[in-house]
Amino acid sequence: MTAPVFLADAAALRGSDLVVLDGDEGRHAAVVRRIAPGEAVELTDGAGQLARCVVVAASKQGLTCEVSERLEVPEPRPRVVVAQAVPKGDRGETAVETLTEVGADEILPWSAQRCMVRWTGERGDKALRRWRSTAREAGKQARRAWLPVVGDVVSTAELAARAGAASAAVVLHEEATAPLGALELPADGDILLIVGPEGGVAPDELDQLTAAGAVAGRLGPTVLRTSTAGTVAAGIVLARTARWA
Repeated sequence: MTAPVFLADAAALRGSDLVVLDGDEGRHAAVVRRIAPGEAVELTDGAGQLARCVVVAASKQGLTCEVSERLEVPEPRPRVVVAQAVPKGDRGETAVETLTEVGADEILPWSAQRCMVRWTGERGDKALRRWRSTAREAGKQARRAWLPVVGDVVSTAELAARAGAASAAVVLHEEATAPLGALELPADGDILLIVGPEGGVAPDELDQLTAAGAVAGRLGPTVLRTSTAGTVAAGIVLARTARWA
């Protein structure tokens, strides 16, 4: 059985051979997961530090863990960044969960023209917190030492700037002639995948993004929902890099 993964403070992981996991994460481990002394756990800061531990004490406040091995996991390269147009309902969390599981390194909520939902005010703040919480929990489930960054919502102009700075940028588009699997990919830097809303990427948005350096790419013969297209695209890209070798 694989050891469960919990998030711990980076400074604590670099300190002594006894790490106290407390707060919400520690209480969840001890009370909800019922982790007991003698069990193996892995602690990570979500930014490459990983400690394999054995629990030596447990209480309602959390766990005390003895470190048996420390690892520094290099940041994956190239980085896969997915700009996900904000969908309605819980499809956004579905997209974030599966993108995290497949290995996306950064997720950008995109306020595209044809999005039916607008993240403004408290509603937007609450939705962004849900996306970040979903990424955090999915990352632990997937046993990732590097958790994906969920950025602030971006406009099309801001997304075009990211496309211009990326090593490669692809707008997923059903009318594209070039399949994603045939596009040339860099060995380093950021690969930006842009996923439009259910209504598709607006023509002027496509023009703006391609003018910034993005190319249009096609996933396949079928049209996928916005909540699944990014995950499929990320899988195709990752399968063509050394990360999945």
